[in-house]
Amino acid sequence: QVQLVESGGGLVQNGGSLQLSCAASGVKLDYFAIGWFRQAPGKEREGVLCIKNNNTGTQYADSVKGRFTFSRDNAKNTVYLHMNNLKPDDTAVYYCAGTPWPVQAMCLSREEYDYWGQGIQVTVSS
Repeated sequence: QVQLVESGGGLVQNGGSLQLSCAASGVKLDYFAIGWFRQAPGKEREGVLCIKNNNTGTQYADSVKGRFTFSRDNAKNTVYLHMNNLKPDDTAVYYCAGTPWPVQAMCLSREEYDYWGQGIQVTVSS
């Protein structure tokens, strides 16, 4: 059974930083395409950052470019979302998602992913 579990969320002040982790069980993430998504109250779930299979390309939402980055630790079977200079508009539930199947074009599309974490709250105070 595949599980993705996010951790590291919480409350942070405007301009602060957080690192979210997404640990996998039941599957090796090494060759997966990974997406980080978020959903604010009353809004659609949106992609913020993604990396294609085998690290062949990364895409960012315009709103997070220069502030959010991705990394992975294959030994821990974990991927990370590093969030810097956080703003109140970044407040949302954040989800990691993965798929072993090749993502050809837009990896920020929710439809590309087969596995999802349960989500974790990030709140940025003004």
